[in-house]
Amino acid sequence: MLSVLKIQNIAIIENAEIEFSEGFNVLSGETGAGKSIILDSINAVLGFRTSRELIRTGEDEAQVTALFSCIGENVKSKLQELALPEAPDDSLLISRVISTDRNVCRVNGALTNVTVLREIGAQLMSIHGQQDNRELLDSENHISYIDTVSSRQELIDDLKNIYDELTQTKAEIKKLSGDKAEKARKADILSFQINEIEKAEINPGEWENLKNRRSELQNFEKIQEGLYGAYGALSGDDGFRGAVELVSSAYRELSSISQYSKDVEGLSEKLGNLYYELEDVADTVRANVSDEGFSREELENTENRINTIYNLSKKYGETEEEILEFLENAKSEYKAISFSDERLEELKSLYEIQYENAMKLAEELSAVRKTVALDFADKVCNELEFLDMPKVEFVVDFKKIELCEKGIDEVEFLISANVGEAPKPLAKIASGGELSRIMLAFKTVLAHKDKIATMIFDEIDSGVSGRAALKVASKLKDVSVGKQVLCVTHLAQLMAYADNHYLIEKAAKNGKTYTSVTPLDIDGRKNEIARVISGGEITDIQLKNAEEMLAITKAGVVL
Repeated sequence: MLSVLKIQNIAIIENAEIEFSEGFNVLSGETGAGKSIILDSINAVLGFRTSRELIRTGEDEAQVTALFSCIGENVKSKLQELALPEAPDDSLLISRVISTDRNVCRVNGALTNVTVLREIGAQLMSIHGQQDNRELLDSENHISYIDTVSSRQELIDDLKNIYDELTQTKAEIKKLSGDKAEKARKADILSFQINEIEKAEINPGEWENLKNRRSELQNFEKIQEGLYGAYGALSGDDGFRGAVELVSSAYRELSSISQYSKDVEGLSEKLGNLYYELEDVADTVRANVSDEGFSREELENTENRINTIYNLSKKYGETEEEILEFLENAKSEYKAISFSDERLEELKSLYEIQYENAMKLAEELSAVRKTVALDFADKVCNELEFLDMPKVEFVVDFKKIELCEKGIDEVEFLISANVGEAPKPLAKIASGGELSRIMLAFKTVLAHKDKIATMIFDEIDSGVSGRAALKVASKLKDVSVGKQVLCVTHLAQLMAYADNHYLIEKAAKNGKTYTSVTPLDIDGRKNEIARVISGGEITDIQLKNAEEMLAITKAGVVL
């Protein structure tokens, strides 16, 4: 249940905090006062796409925070699935900061993203608006209502999964059933590629080693000249003493006096270590001085090997690893083509089994749908009769279609609002007011089929007036039992039935527009209902009518 909604800098709302209660809550106000902004703010914390244009003029960012209480097991399971923290008191705090360059979303203090908010939001609230009415006119959406009533989501999921497998098998069969000449041509190409790579016998890291060795061979004389000079400097010759001998001499001098000074003793040890290191370096340099390290043949072989790998890299991948990966893929594809006839037969047998299993599930689901559809139609008719459509005939029409991921059923809702007329598609005959009542009838039937605690109705009363409006109000009151219903309305009848009433007002101050949201007491409710009844100036008679409406609905009487 939504307990608190806090809005900061959203459009003309600078700062508003609304405390909602369980039961039937209505929000009213003059056109343009900001009712849609409240819904936009709720949509924001539910993860829906928002526009940065929502940020109040002159501000850098906007924020919406929603506190939900007594969350259900469905919400807790979703939080666990998403590895988000849970509150010990079964509450849930969601916040979203909207700025010009980013969105910052938090769930119980943990940073998250808009996609996660939407997943959680789907478990918290269901929102009905004019878009739902438009979707109701599209027969492709009708099957989803029947599936919701059926409560057989596991069967629906099983059918979708096996149909996906069936589709994959069919695609593979189509791929393997291609032109034989094309397969032969592809096999020849693959065979050449495999032989070319395997013949080269390349190894990971070989390219770098070959380039290093080529550099050594190409610069052999320079390397040897440098090594010889370094060895001479280290070891000396007949004309001068080398670095090793000089350091050795210095070491002996310091060693002879080290017993007299701790500092000299330390220097002597360092010089001794340096002498042994220099001697080791000199030996290593001497070992690398050679007149036999260069081979013209080895240089040519190295160049040829580099060219071989380079040519392969242009065809099959930049690195040795990529070339070898290409080789493995080519082998797998060649094997698949070579054994394609056998594989094709296997796939055809598998397809038959998968199709048979899918059809069994589809037929089982179809039987379930047809059974629940009869009950659904009866309940919808009962609800519509209560909603002042007593002569309506509502039919769920089934047509058998080719197997698809939804099964073998095409479902369309048909309706006849007048006696003697054959039922026809909703899109052809339903008026705006009738659509609103039909949707409310659906929502009423489905209300306790899900675990969502809060339902929001945005102008469900569109096109409805008079006695029908009273019936819609009474029905919304019934739906709110055990749930929380939030309803944006312009009708006095709905306001009279509400458990809680919030007034949305707009005012100008210091050159800026501000919207406020105020929970109304009994006198405030009378005034607002009277305002809606009058459409203008409030009179004593209208106030009396408002008072009577509130008294009658409070007594539980259906007007």
